[in-house]
Amino acid sequence: MSDRQPVGETVTPTVLAQERRLRRDLGFWGLTAIGFSNIVGSGWLFAAMYAARTAGPAALLSWIGAGVLCALVALVMIELGASRPEGGGTVRWPLYASGRLAGTLIGWSVLLSVGGTAAEITAIMQYADHYLPDIYRGGSLTAFGLGVAVALSALLTALNWFTVRAFARLNNLVSVFKIVVPVVTVIALFAAGSHAGRLTDHGGFAPYGYAACLSALASGGIVYSVNGFQAPLDFSGETRNPRRTIPGSVLAGIGLAVLMYLALQLAFLFTVPEHLLGHGWQGVDFDSPFGQLALILNLHWLSSLLYADAVVSPGGSAYVGVAIDARHTYALAKNRTIPRTFMQVDPRTGIPHRALLLNLAVIVVFLLPFGGWQHIVSVMGDMYLLIYAAAAVAAAVFRADPEGGGTAGWVPGLRWIAPVAFVVSSEFVYWSGWHDLRLALPLVLGGLLLFLAMRGTDDAPLLAELRTGAWLVTHLAALTALSWLGTFKGSGRLPAPYDSLVVAVVSLAVFFWAVRSGVGHLRDGRARGLVH
Repeated sequence: MSDRQPVGETVTPTVLAQERRLRRDLGFWGLTAIGFSNIVGSGWLFAAMYAARTAGPAALLSWIGAGVLCALVALVMIELGASRPEGGGTVRWPLYASGRLAGTLIGWSVLLSVGGTAAEITAIMQYADHYLPDIYRGGSLTAFGLGVAVALSALLTALNWFTVRAFARLNNLVSVFKIVVPVVTVIALFAAGSHAGRLTDHGGFAPYGYAACLSALASGGIVYSVNGFQAPLDFSGETRNPRRTIPGSVLAGIGLAVLMYLALQLAFLFTVPEHLLGHGWQGVDFDSPFGQLALILNLHWLSSLLYADAVVSPGGSAYVGVAIDARHTYALAKNRTIPRTFMQVDPRTGIPHRALLLNLAVIVVFLLPFGGWQHIVSVMGDMYLLIYAAAAVAAAVFRADPEGGGTAGWVPGLRWIAPVAFVVSSEFVYWSGWHDLRLALPLVLGGLLLFLAMRGTDDAPLLAELRTGAWLVTHLAALTALSWLGTFKGSGRLPAPYDSLVVAVVSLAVFFWAVRSGVGHLRDGRARGLVH
C-alpha cells in the first residue's frame, strides 16, 4: 500500500482495513501470464488480416512500432508501479498528480473501458456461432446470443469471485493454451506451403504507402491487440516484492506478445493463396481469417482447433479483464470517483466482490447497444490510451516533486521518456480516426457530471480543481477538433503529415502545462496539510 495520499483524500480506518485485506500472492510468472493473457485475446484471430489489408507487408513495421512504443509507455508505468505499488494504480496515480477533476475523467474512462471485456465476450459469440447457429447475425448479437453472452459474463465474474491465487493458477493454464495454439498455427501454415516473394509482390512492400502503417495501428487492430500490457501493474498491491517483479513481467509480456504477432503476420502474408490476391491485399476478406485459411489449405484439424481457441483466447482475456476491472473499480471507489461501498473487500477471499458486481452490470450495458466486436473495440482503445497519457503526466509530476519523495528512479531517462510517452499516446488516439473519436472523447467528457456529483466537503476549492485539471479537458477538446480537421477519416482540411506534427506539438505543450499544474497542485495541498 502506498504511504502517500491524494490532495484532499482522507484515509480512514475503514479504507486502511480494506487495503490490508488484499493478498500478496502473485510472483513473476503469475504476473507475466496475466500481462500476456491480457494482451493476447481476440486480436490475434483478426489483426493479421486487417493489418495486411490496410498496409500490406508493411504491417510488419506497424507491429514492431507498436511494440516499441508500448514498451516506452510501459517504462513510465513501471516507474509508477515501483514507486507507488497499490491495487488499481493506473486510476490512482492521476488523482495523486493532477487532482480530482483529471482523476475523475480518467477514472470515468476506465469505468467505460470495461466495455473492452464486453468486446472479448462478443468475439466469443461470433466464433461460437460456428457451433451454435443464430447467436450472432448481421454484425450483432441476437436475443438468444445476448442471453448466452450475459450468462458467460456472469460465469467469468463467478470464477473471479474466489482467491487471487486461484485466479492466477487458472489464468496460467489458459495462457499456456493461448501460447500453444498460435505457435501450432504458424508452424502448420508454413508446413502447408508458402509463396516466395510475398514481401515484394502485389504492389511491393508498402503497396498503400508507409502512412498506411499508421492507419494499421488503429484500423488494422494492432493497437487493440497489443493493448493490455499494463495488467501486472494493476496487481501491484497483491504482488510479492513488486519493485523487483513488476518491471520484468511487464516487458516480458510485451516482448512475448509482439514476437507471436509478428510470426502470425508472416504466416498470413506467406500462405494466403495466390488466387485471392487478384485485387491486392485489400481484396483479402475472411470472416474468421485463420480458421477459413486453414480450411482452404485443407488443414481441417487446424481449423477445428482454431475455432475452439477462438472461444478460449477471448475467454482468457475476458477472464483477466474481469479481474482487472474489479481492481480498477476498487481504486475508483477509493478515489471517491464512485461511492466507497464498492471498495468493500471480502475478508475471507481478499476479493472486492461489490466491484465485480458493478463491472458485470457495465459489461451487460455495453453488450446491449453495441453487440459487435469491432464497434466496441473502436471506441474502447482510446479509453486505454488516455490512461497511458495521464500516467506519463503523473510520472513527470512525481519526479518534479522532490518534497514528496520523487519516484523510485528505476527507469533512467524518465525526464524525456515521460513526454515522449504522452505524445505517443496522444498520436495513437489521433490515428484511431475521427469516426471513433467523435464517440469516444465526448463520452470521456461526460465524466464532468460525475466530478460535480461526487465532490466532497474536504475537496480542494472548485476553482482550484478546475484550474488544475483544465489541461485534460483542453487536450480532449483539441484532439477532437484536430481529428475532424485531419486526414485520419477526418475532413482533410489539415493535410498529412502536418496533422500528426500539429498533434505532437499541441500534445507536448499540454504535457508541460499538465506537469506544471500538477506540481502546483501538490505544493498547494502540502501547504494546506492535505499531502504528506
